[in-house]
Amino acid sequence: MNNPLVVVLAYDGLCTFEFGVAVEIFGLARPEMGENWYRFAVAGVDQGELCATGGVRLVVDGGLELLDQAGTIVVPGWRGAETPVPAALCHRLVAAHQRGARVMSICSGVFVLAAAGLLDHRQATTHWRYTDLLQQRYPAIQVTPDVLYIDNGDVLTSAGSAAGIDLCLHLVRRDYGSVAANQVARRLVVSPHRDGGQAQFIQQAVPVAYEGHRLGSLFDHLHTHLAAPHSVASLAAFVGMSPRTFLRRFAATTGSTPAQWLLNARLARCQDLLENSALSLERIAELAGFGSVATLRHHFKHHFTTTPAAYRKRFAEPGAKSA
Repeated sequence: MNNPLVVVLAYDGLCTFEFGVAVEIFGLARPEMGENWYRFAVAGVDQGELCATGGVRLVVDGGLELLDQAGTIVVPGWRGAETPVPAALCHRLVAAHQRGARVMSICSGVFVLAAAGLLDHRQATTHWRYTDLLQQRYPAIQVTPDVLYIDNGDVLTSAGSAAGIDLCLHLVRRDYGSVAANQVARRLVVSPHRDGGQAQFIQQAVPVAYEGHRLGSLFDHLHTHLAAPHSVASLAAFVGMSPRTFLRRFAATTGSTPAQWLLNARLARCQDLLENSALSLERIAELAGFGSVATLRHHFKHHFTTTPAAYRKRFAEPGAKSA
């Protein structure tokens, strides 16, 4: 990539947390990332000095004309799900998207993309409080309520505020690889990867004894034995639970099924090995627990919309070792 420009929108009534997420991930100088890291600008939807939530006042870099130069446009939470979106903003977003810009929303920012027609006949998500309203007002959108984010390639949407961090890190991972995304996550002191399909919230807290000991030891075991076959019965036996209790506790702790958790962990292992080793695809498939290159390719292409070979070519570290 060659210094792609990320433009984030600002407006009166701006949601400061979502705006801050975009600034933190795309707007900070990161010399450790080299010369091709993102450029960043703030585009004002409204004229003059803007007043954000909490009384914060903003002076922006420019107006909507900045969208004409953007490679990625970030729409933070909008000032109200029922608040009309200016026609001028919709026109600029459509023009930028048609030119090839990626457009992404955080939380209620999805209503801006919806008003612009960029989500018609696509999957999209938003904060669980707004999913019913979004579906009612824009029936052409395939609203998926219980996920963290959805990546349609050129249009991306995320759930509530913190899910914006996950989506932004996902975009960094797409653009620069998992090593770069992990470095950014480390500075943020957040988990480097939560899969977009993970549930937005967990209904019931799990006792510390289960999280800190029984399931905690299971996660450690799985990370060091990804190549081994695992079943619900074997995992339940490892933590001394019945299969039914285990599935309930696992879902309450992770918001996921054991099979989905294992798949995500194995794909993350593949990313690491593709970036940081010269191992053959056969060996990577074996170490990650996929068993065959065909199975690895199938899941990798479905999850990342690229092949393992193409991913390696783009993100492999110079001098990656074969063992």
